[in-house]
Amino acid sequence: MLRIVDTTAVTNMLTRRASRMNEAEGLVRPILEAVRKGGDKALVEYAKKFDGLDAPTVAVPHAALQAAYAGLGKDMRAALKEASSNIRAFAKLQLPVAKQATLAPGLKVGQVVRPLDVVAAYIPSGRYPLPSTLMMTAIPAQVAGVPTICACSPRPAEAVMGTAAYLKVDHFFRMGGAHAIAAFAYGTKTVPRADRIVGPGNIYVAAAKKLLAGEVGIDFVAGPTEILIIAPEKVGEANPKWIAADMLAQAEHDTDASAILLTRSQQLAGAVVKEVELQLQTLPTAAIARKAIDRNSAVIVVPSQAEAVEIANRFAPEHLSIPDRSLLAGIRHAGSIFIGPVSTEAAGDYASGPNHVLPTSGVARLRGGLSTADYVKVISAQELNMAALKRLEKSVTTLARAEGLEAHARSVEVRTRG
Repeated sequence: MLRIVDTTAVTNMLTRRASRMNEAEGLVRPILEAVRKGGDKALVEYAKKFDGLDAPTVAVPHAALQAAYAGLGKDMRAALKEASSNIRAFAKLQLPVAKQATLAPGLKVGQVVRPLDVVAAYIPSGRYPLPSTLMMTAIPAQVAGVPTICACSPRPAEAVMGTAAYLKVDHFFRMGGAHAIAAFAYGTKTVPRADRIVGPGNIYVAAAKKLLAGEVGIDFVAGPTEILIIAPEKVGEANPKWIAADMLAQAEHDTDASAILLTRSQQLAGAVVKEVELQLQTLPTAAIARKAIDRNSAVIVVPSQAEAVEIANRFAPEHLSIPDRSLLAGIRHAGSIFIGPVSTEAAGDYASGPNHVLPTSGVARLRGGLSTADYVKVISAQELNMAALKRLEKSVTTLARAEGLEAHARSVEVRTRG
């Protein structure tokens, strides 16, 4: 049953949230090395062992993707169209733009924006098929202008492959786990080497991404999914059914998922606990959600809304639900914020537009969710004429010689002094 606790439980919950990353890293290291050395041969062997691959290659033919799309129902096609339209529109808002400024006469500076050459999207296929994740990872890459977009899934559902066809993904591979991450990081004859790998995965995928960061760009190392909800200060404005539904929507993802409610009201806390139990009785995914609720979730009774905001910042949750905009200014750390009682997190998972690939396990202290900016390079540029260089000469040569870099100073003087 969902526990009601006080704020002293926060530290323990943060500690329990730490992943089994060290253990996972030890298990995936040999897999990464095997794929690095063995290429396609090792990759196919692992895909057969772990992913149930029954083909000589991990590459999925475009004809198979098109056949999957042909099998999608009318409602599914309409959902893909509406969701992808909103995701694309939001991705365009996030795209960095080229800029130029004249800082002084003869001194022009600016930035140019260039897409990565190859990106790879990892689409999990454990308990549930996730066509939404393919949209969230591929569409920003298209908006950014990435010329080669790859995707992989270990046991892809027809809905995922049909979505790949709808989005015109360049390459789709049936592979998962650490071996898929290694293939994109190192490249094989079949799998292009990626500049960046994006998308969620289990702890072994996360461990592989962590170990290969630097060899290949990654979005972030993700852990179990999570939501933190701050209830309205006035109890009468809170709807226990809605809050319970949002907590269960997160809990059904995974037995390691967590759902936390912060409230000042013992009355509301009890009502939400009862409502969670009631909704679990008819929830088809109750076997999973129940474990997440019992093990990792809680209602925390707080003394004030200010304390609730501070706890939220300590958690730095993947998803943060707040009752209204009055609390927004105090939020420093969150992957994505859902404002107001109608803004259910599920809308963000699928169709409202902002990306659902988000930092977990406190990583929201460092960055926000996946963005179009993750698919481009912002490159600085500068142009000086002789007058501008002469004005800077004294500063440049003084600093260069203070650092002991005489050639730097001379490279200016050789121009300014003829």
